[in-house]
Amino acid sequence: MPLVSTPLQSDFSPIERLDGQPDSGLILLCDHASNVLPADYGTLGLPPAQLERHIGYDIGARAVTHALSARLRAPALLTRFSRLLIDPNRGADDPTLVMRLSDGALVPGNARADHAEIARRIERFHRPYHRAIGELVNEKLARGIVPVLFSVHSFTPVWRGVPRPWHVTLLWDQDPRIARPLIEAFKRDPVLVVGDNEPYDGALEGDTLYQHATLRGLPHALIELRQDLIGTQEGAEDWADRIAHTLSPLIIDPTIRRIEHWGSRTGPQLQPSDR
Repeated sequence: MPLVSTPLQSDFSPIERLDGQPDSGLILLCDHASNVLPADYGTLGLPPAQLERHIGYDIGARAVTHALSARLRAPALLTRFSRLLIDPNRGADDPTLVMRLSDGALVPGNARADHAEIARRIERFHRPYHRAIGELVNEKLARGIVPVLFSVHSFTPVWRGVPRPWHVTLLWDQDPRIARPLIEAFKRDPVLVVGDNEPYDGALEGDTLYQHATLRGLPHALIELRQDLIGTQEGAEDWADRIAHTLSPLIIDPTIRRIEHWGSRTGPQLQPSDR
């Protein structure tokens, strides 16, 4: 997506919301949907071309999320700020929350980000996104709906000169209810190379799904799609079709949509009030 800088700080909203059917059993999330920076942060001192790279956002993930929301009539929450400003898929105490160096690119606007500045970014960008997720989950539960949380991400086709073979991968921690059936379904297509917790591990304490799904016992998974496959609208629509076809039976399965606490490979779970 083109780099856009918002004209006024007061006009900047950190969240994009897509409405779905009130009775939908699915919540879509897109943590790294945008490379936008509010005007008061400029380009964080980077050449604009750097923000068009994967370090600025997950290329193609927003388009896939929009298409999935339309196909499955599911609500979605997407960020409207670059992950370089602050990474919403990290806990507030994670040392990689504000990156000073990202895939070889020094980020001048983050080099002097002290504790007070990080706290300001948490309050303006990070916390509103997570508050919105929590509120949407609570709304579903209040209606007697146990929602599936499904997070859409993308990864680069080459990392440090090494090609990545996977077309699609699922990241998950201990709860297999969504990830396992999706992995099995995608593997039935002989053309696809399907990853299981590749190229990253789905067990990350404090990340979005840990906070809102693992701790609450909600079924969930994170999908990673290779960016060269979804970098065009046509590619994003094609993958939305594939995902919708495999995900739709899971989100209506009452044996899946239950609160079950599977724990985490990161260690004993602490409730938010204990952290």
